[in-house]
Amino acid sequence: MTLLTTITRFLALSTGESVFYREAGAPTSPTIVLLHGFPSSSHQFRNLIPLLAPKYRVIAPDFPGFGFTNVSSTYTYTFDNLASTVATFLSEIHDAPQKYTIYIFDYGAPVGLRLALKHPNHISAIIAQNGNAYEEGLSPFWDPIRTLWATNNSVPARNALLPFLQTGTKGQYVDGEPDPSAIDPASWTLDQALLQREGNFAIQLDLFYDYRTNLELYPKVQAWFRESQVPLLTAWGKNDVIFPAAGAEAYKKDLPAAEINLLDAGHFAVESHAGAIAGLVLDFFNRKGV
Repeated sequence: MTLLTTITRFLALSTGESVFYREAGAPTSPTIVLLHGFPSSSHQFRNLIPLLAPKYRVIAPDFPGFGFTNVSSTYTYTFDNLASTVATFLSEIHDAPQKYTIYIFDYGAPVGLRLALKHPNHISAIIAQNGNAYEEGLSPFWDPIRTLWATNNSVPARNALLPFLQTGTKGQYVDGEPDPSAIDPASWTLDQALLQREGNFAIQLDLFYDYRTNLELYPKVQAWFRESQVPLLTAWGKNDVIFPAAGAEAYKKDLPAAEINLLDAGHFAVESHAGAIAGLVLDFFNRKGV
């Protein structure tokens, strides 16, 4: 039965995590897995899911450390582990999909691309919404985090990033938006409230440090692009100060048929352009037979 209304559930995994997720659409329809970014959760896709569900099964999990997913106190927060948790979730969810499109945004890119490297035959296509896979897509925003990498996760470098965790969430939503007043304040308010849970800043700093491993993985990801020629569409906020438009254009180096769309939006383009993004995705899938 097609679920045109988004449902929310927890799935207890065999590995111990309890993953919160949103789902809509028919289990027999082609599947799209929506992978969120920092510091958000599946909540960021609340407007997009109903636009895709009439034709697709849409699944959006919360990563460990984000949203409402629960993990043990001994969970180690790395991108490898986040990807492993999502892979287990996709294998244990009801009517587990054997093939799916990954919609990658921000942190969802290193998670989704790890899934692709581990299970390339599962990936039907990629939608990249400010989801980076190239050095060109890293702006000067990353300089303080590069300092964290260069100083081997030093305490001073970690402390220098705390103000961003304390006050930087709203800016990620409104910076670069032509009409910031149109962005739902519930978005950054929920994110900040969850970000400030006890112990969560340390988790996020650990992931900032581990982000260096994503850059180390870029050559393997790009080699897979060249080998697979996976269908790829970008729906990219061109005014993003974190992952600039050069990151979208870079996909053409390895995927010449990639379709690059730049939207007049900031980092969280799906907040202001859910309808436009859904239109691009549905048209792309129709033409590609996904």
